[in-house]
Amino acid sequence: MGRIKSALEIALERTEGVKTDKASVGLFEARQQGKRLANAFLADFSKNPEDELKKYPKDQWDSIKQGMFDVLVPQITLPVNAEDLPRIEAVGRGLRLLINDGHFATMYKQLVQVLSRYLGEAAHYDQAIRQQYAPKLRQKEEELSRRIGREVRLDPFQDPEFVAFYNQNLNALKTNYQTAVDQVREEAERLWEK
Repeated sequence: MGRIKSALEIALERTEGVKTDKASVGLFEARQQGKRLANAFLADFSKNPEDELKKYPKDQWDSIKQGMFDVLVPQITLPVNAEDLPRIEAVGRGLRLLINDGHFATMYKQLVQVLSRYLGEAAHYDQAIRQQYAPKLRQKEEELSRRIGREVRLDPFQDPEFVAFYNQNLNALKTNYQTAVDQVREEAERLWEK
């Protein structure tokens, strides 16, 4: 009867000939450090990512920059509210460090202006949709009040019909502006791969 081996013994036998590539590990660590730098920058916009980058050896800069790029590009999104605009502007500052291209910098500034306009239009749409739906909502409130025997107030978002109408109109607006966001992302990726 043969000897029963533990899982550890089997794993050690199978990985006996595997050697680690110290250069690959170093590049991986540098890339992870770049991701940490980008996240720290997004948490505190007053930090200067360029100053942080200079603290590392130049042979690691490409990997660090790749890590930063991997974190920053997904942050180019439609803002949910006005508080998102400073984050989006900071992403642009970080990307300008990584992508040294005047055309891209101009394009990104225009994107920030477009996104600011988007927030204004979204607020206008919200108000217009609520006003347009208000008579129908009042009618539903009156009907419920008659049924129950006391006054009823409905939040528009409690009404599935309103929610569907609201989402349909706001999604049309989002689709128009998402195109601009996608173009800037694609341009950033294209310039990064150069």
